Amino acid sequence: MDQALLNIGFGSTVVSERVVAIVAPNSAPMKRLKDEAREERRLIDATHGRRTRSIIVLDSNHVVLSAIQAETISQRLAQLRAEAE
Repeated sequence: MDQALLNIGFGSTVVSERVVAIVAPNSAPMKRLKDEAREERRLIDATHGRRTRSIIVLDSNHVVLSAIQAETISQRLAQLRAEAE
């Protein structure tokens, strides 16, 4: 079975089946999540130097930062999952 790749912006992708959550980065708990992931070397920065607009949590407990809005990535993920059915 092919694994669908979710485009998270600027040529970066993640395996869509591994995505647990897509959240906005502006709340204090999300900033804490990002900082803890950085300290534990679980943070993947896919922003390419741009402002972080979404945080993607994977089932491997990795945290991915993206410069694409969380709502946009959620729509892309929903479309991928609908196509897989």
